[in-house]
Amino acid sequence: MLGIAAAVLFFIAFLINAAGISTNEVFSSTNFMLIGLAALALHIAGIGHGWATRERGRGRRR
Repeated sequence: MLGIAAAVLFFIAFLINAAGISTNEVFSSTNFMLIGLAALALHIAGIGHGWATRERGRGRRR
């Protein structure tokens, strides 16, 4: 889930940078990129991967 959020943040940063939109310091393309990198790092670390499904009955069914 955080991987998708990182992709969205990278896309917003790209749009701000490509369109040359002047924003204040909080919503700059660099800040969106850094937040996206943090979300991507958390995703790679395994945090926020969603719900894990448990596999019941590991034995073979007949």
